[in-house]
Amino acid sequence: GLQGEVMHLLIPHSLTVAVRPHAVAAVLRNIAFTQERYDSFIELQEKLHQNVCRKRALVAIGTHDLDTISGVFTYTAKPPGDILFKPLNQTKEYTAIKLMSLYKSDSHLRHYLHIIEDKPVFPVIYDSNGIVLSMPPIINGDHSKITLNTKNVFIECTGTDLTKAKTVLDIIVTMFSEYCKEPFTVEEVEVVYPDGKTLIYPELAYRTETITADFINKAVGINESAESVAQMLTRMCLRSEVMGDHIQVEIPPTRSDVIHACDIMEDAAIAYGFNNIIHTTPHTYTVSNQLPLNKLTELLRHDLAASGFTEALTFALCSQEDIADKLGKNITDIEAVHIANPKTAEFQVARTTLLPGLLKTVGANKKMPLPLKLFEISDVVLKDESKDVGARNNRRLCAIFYNKTPGFEVIHGLLDRIMQLLEVKPGQGEGYRIQSASDATYFPGRCAEIFVRDKSIGRLGVLHPDVISRFEITMPCSALDIDIEHFL
Repeated sequence: GLQGEVMHLLIPHSLTVAVRPHAVAAVLRNIAFTQERYDSFIELQEKLHQNVCRKRALVAIGTHDLDTISGVFTYTAKPPGDILFKPLNQTKEYTAIKLMSLYKSDSHLRHYLHIIEDKPVFPVIYDSNGIVLSMPPIINGDHSKITLNTKNVFIECTGTDLTKAKTVLDIIVTMFSEYCKEPFTVEEVEVVYPDGKTLIYPELAYRTETITADFINKAVGINESAESVAQMLTRMCLRSEVMGDHIQVEIPPTRSDVIHACDIMEDAAIAYGFNNIIHTTPHTYTVSNQLPLNKLTELLRHDLAASGFTEALTFALCSQEDIADKLGKNITDIEAVHIANPKTAEFQVARTTLLPGLLKTVGANKKMPLPLKLFEISDVVLKDESKDVGARNNRRLCAIFYNKTPGFEVIHGLLDRIMQLLEVKPGQGEGYRIQSASDATYFPGRCAEIFVRDKSIGRLGVLHPDVISRFEITMPCSALDIDIEHFL
């Protein structure tokens, strides 16, 4: 229930648009805290901060003792040097600039500094006497902190995502309003936007979804009447009633996780009891088959291992240098798929060739006895406008031989063995042949292009000394890199 005797005002300023544009708030009256409830209150906020609020990036929650602050609350943004207040659990006042450096070493708060530290203005909430309630998403002020004696709680949520902010506010007030003197009541707060628009929070919006018993029965694999399904859902706190051949389901503000009819179906299954669903055999019998490409891959892997080569499994992502500069190529000429926000320099692009991964593996195993014979059969990712996602996977085979001598004949022998296994005879036309080619990755005059049925499927050759030294290895190395999808 909403009470509305004293209307509290929260006024967001237009300056906040650049940092955290949205603010919502509510008040819980005459709440009775015990140590256990207090701990639970703090823990709930922490849990929400981690999941729904995405580590405070989307929403930050501030809870304050309403009796220590007054009246109209202003949500604005100021240069960090102009914000001065005593933060929670500190003994003196700090400016926001000093706070940022103070919390750099704080094991808990340092994870949130990046959200606003490079912004020209920081968000801050004041009461009508100019007391700082909080500097979201970092820290609350010490003045309005909640104690076990707090009777009235002012809750504010600021964020970059209004829907998430409303959800978080709803969760807190619905869970903690039961400890109010008048249980399950909450006081509204009026939020007046810069353009004069006024909204009242918390929304506590109920909504209805319409489903059919048939949908539930088919999806879960049971056979229940509409009345029985409605009862099960009501037991799960989704109040439901039968309307003709449909079931109308009311979704309360406590259930922000119900997004789609599938979520309602899941609740019905939980209410029915997963263990009570009778196991049945499928109506259609099918014989499964291995994907031809994977079958070919498995067969080749076993035979390459039998040829004395060791399989390596390397990362599908690598740095731009690995597929371009280090191989003597230019990144602009390579149709690579780039990661928009790479976490590290090692994972900037999806690999377009398996060679760098194997060379890095050699670099990491310099202490192993020579020769090193490695191979990998995996997917590379290439841009492809004709595909709906703009890229496609391509299954390739790459093998390298690393020794005191280049061992071109070993790699050439491996190619002959692979062709023998694939039943492709040497020769023109229907067979396979190699012809001299130039490629910056390979030593001039020691690189050949491989043609199968007059179609180029890859290269083999001795790697260029510059390529070898860029991967921080010291011995000569020859490599084979072919596309195996051609043989399906």
